[in-house]
Amino acid sequence: MTDDTNIQKEFEHQWKIITRGTVDVLPEDEFQANIKESIKENKPLRIKQGFDPTAPDIHLGHTIGIRKLKQFQDLGHKIVLIVGDYTGMVGDPSGRNSTRPQLVYDQIMKNAETYQEQFFKILDKSKTEVHFNGEWFKEMSFSDVMNLAMKFTIARLLERDDFEKRLKGGVPISIHELFYPLMQAYDSVAIKADVEIGATEQKFNLLAGRTIQEAYGVKKQCILTLPVLVGTDGIQRMSKSLGNYIGIDESPDEIFGKTMSIPDDVIFSYFEMATEVTLEELEKIKQRLSKPDVNPMDIKKGLGECIVDMYHPAGSGKKARDEFERVFSNKQLPDDIPEVNGQQLQYWELDPEKLYLVGLMAKSKMAKSNSEARKLIQAGAVSINGQKIDNVGFEFNVSDYNEIILKVGKRRYLKIKS
Repeated sequence: MTDDTNIQKEFEHQWKIITRGTVDVLPEDEFQANIKESIKENKPLRIKQGFDPTAPDIHLGHTIGIRKLKQFQDLGHKIVLIVGDYTGMVGDPSGRNSTRPQLVYDQIMKNAETYQEQFFKILDKSKTEVHFNGEWFKEMSFSDVMNLAMKFTIARLLERDDFEKRLKGGVPISIHELFYPLMQAYDSVAIKADVEIGATEQKFNLLAGRTIQEAYGVKKQCILTLPVLVGTDGIQRMSKSLGNYIGIDESPDEIFGKTMSIPDDVIFSYFEMATEVTLEELEKIKQRLSKPDVNPMDIKKGLGECIVDMYHPAGSGKKARDEFERVFSNKQLPDDIPEVNGQQLQYWELDPEKLYLVGLMAKSKMAKSNSEARKLIQAGAVSINGQKIDNVGFEFNVSDYNEIILKVGKRRYLKIKS
């Protein structure tokens, strides 16, 4: 077999894997030529994706890109992750109809710590390059910033659908938002990216990277866009801020329970986008879902098992399924409800004889804060011993009850003992 034949065979193998589940591969001819050259020269491509740590958890929506990076990594290419400590302070305006609230640097860095831990649930850390874009942005002088701004036009920026809609609708656009695409693009200059991947809404930013690389005399990257995963509501994109997310660092029971809450009409897209099932398996799942005598819940439970096992030890999915069926199908309580006693309550500076429910929820981490606890109570998501509580000022005496089971949402329980 000739070298050319071997190169073509390896190219076809890589191209099939790289393009699975993608939306745009641009420019396709250039992308293919780069892969062939990489194979011929035995020189891996530098594959970039950026993440702004605007919230602490990585969710299934993020993993679509990270798993694509893993595919590139398994093919021998170099993965370069950009943690946007500086772009995160600006906030990506893609898909936004208003200016994002600006985060403080300390909060971004705290979130970034969890990102770095969660990246490597999927990627091989020893084969991954990680950069914070503050490495180059904090060294820039104002003259450097002006030079970057000269590389792009306002007219080009206003071609973006989100900016155009906001402009026509009279919704303010802050000057700093216009810098976001330029900053993301300059990341590609700094790390000399050969390929950048991102969700479909990132297409403008990814193409801007090509323009800015060319302006700085760097070889232009190719781009690859991926579909957006809808959240557990089945309508809007998965997002921490919308609360419709499944975090990969959550417990097996939480991941499984949230998966069970997705609408039946998105089961297939979750299998396709959030798991590694083969194309043959996907076709079988599609056929099963089309049969009127098949209960979609049975297929959804298989999906839940699959997702749990991706981010927890093998067998965790089956345990989570068994627990779900025991608790929700048979209306029983979980086996492993966490407990607090009077001593713990006093340590939290809570009075067992006049226990403030909002404070208990916040201190026990059943809610992230007092304000979230109040919202959950107002939404009717909180009960004590099966009795719904709708009073945000509710207080009770622990000794008045033989046993107290606090339930928040569908899957969070706490047992309080005197």
